[in-house]
Amino acid sequence: MRQGTLEPMISPISDSVSGLTGQNHTDSAPSAGPKKLSQRKAVLAILTCWLLVVFDGYDLIVYGTVQSSLLAMDDWGLTPTTMGTIGSLAFVGMMIGALGAGRLADALGRRRTILACAMIFSTLTILCAFAPNPVVFGLLRLLSGIGLGGLVPSANAMVAELVPDRWRSTMATLMMSGVPIGGSIAAITGIWVIPAFGWEMMFLLAIIALVVVVPMGFRYLPETLSFEHRSGPGARRNSGFGQILRAPYLRASVLFAVASLAILFAWYGLGTWLPSLMEQAGYDLGSALTFALALNLGAVGGSVITAWAGDRFGASPSSAVAALVAGIALAVIMTTPPVAVVYAMLILAGVGTHGTAALLIAAVANHYPEHLRGTALGWAMGMGRIGAVAAPQVGGLLLASGLGVNSNFLVFALGAALAAVLFGVITFRVKPVVGSAPRAVK
Repeated sequence: MRQGTLEPMISPISDSVSGLTGQNHTDSAPSAGPKKLSQRKAVLAILTCWLLVVFDGYDLIVYGTVQSSLLAMDDWGLTPTTMGTIGSLAFVGMMIGALGAGRLADALGRRRTILACAMIFSTLTILCAFAPNPVVFGLLRLLSGIGLGGLVPSANAMVAELVPDRWRSTMATLMMSGVPIGGSIAAITGIWVIPAFGWEMMFLLAIIALVVVVPMGFRYLPETLSFEHRSGPGARRNSGFGQILRAPYLRASVLFAVASLAILFAWYGLGTWLPSLMEQAGYDLGSALTFALALNLGAVGGSVITAWAGDRFGASPSSAVAALVAGIALAVIMTTPPVAVVYAMLILAGVGTHGTAALLIAAVANHYPEHLRGTALGWAMGMGRIGAVAAPQVGGLLLASGLGVNSNFLVFALGAALAAVLFGVITFRVKPVVGSAPRAVK
């Protein structure tokens, strides 16, 4: 990423963000004035956050690329149902991580939370390669999920502080493009790595994040102050889940939570089961992985469209349209169209599901004041993980029941359609409640 590409977004930082090496004044904690974050440091911080999200996406989606290999292991004795259970465990961890890390980031600082999450998911993903049995493998996926789920809301909360409001949809979508990019890398890598070196190598590759990107985080990520220092002694009483679950935030919090649940059900359900679904539809492993690649490349390419739409028309209405596109695309796949159409529909499904998940972050950030932003993002994404937890399990149960691959596409299409309806309600019935929140960091 060249610095010039972010220059229009970063240049107004001095007007919209307090410095990352000084301390702002508040009513309760006056200060001599902030030192401002340089444009170069802001670009490097955003780039580092994005790279960490890429590896977050790789470590999450890699499970979908090795499912066939795990099912073929006679000594593990796995079935589609148990594979779905193992897939769900990572999302249980992600729910815990998102709910906890969002609040922790508001309380203790984004930098510490981001780095801790990155080290957790990288280390435990590597250990998956050495799992002796399905129980240990599932436990490692559960624990790695805590880091995977905690990183995204924390990183997005940091980036939201580094850019002006008018660029928030673009940056949220850019950040979330890291997830499908990581998934695309997993799919491409799996095509040649798994036959040559086995499924274990897919997990060992997570060491790249641990030895390359995490050190970048220690060097380039700014350290935010604790919430107590930022907002005074009463801040802790006026933050947290208790605050966003009462007026004037309650309606928005509930709608965002359910919309997040629905769209993440569709997105992670497809990410987990698509290669297996296409194999059961009669394609070999290599072809099945190219379908997964189409889904993830659609999500990446669609980021440009959804980012533009979010900034032009608003994050919430754009989310409604994107989710509707995903639902229609998945419904078309159920009609068993020609292969070229299947690829096109999977690209649109990637655009719609991931685009909605990315725009959700901008929509949440626009509806809450800064001192609640990390908590609100953690809440929405954490509750959304319920959908991510359910998707692998539901997919496995549907396949085990003999209902066929279309049953999976149907439930994922319904999830996208529900998200479209909820974002429509948010667009027309919910007004943002934002205030001027202090941004003192060092």
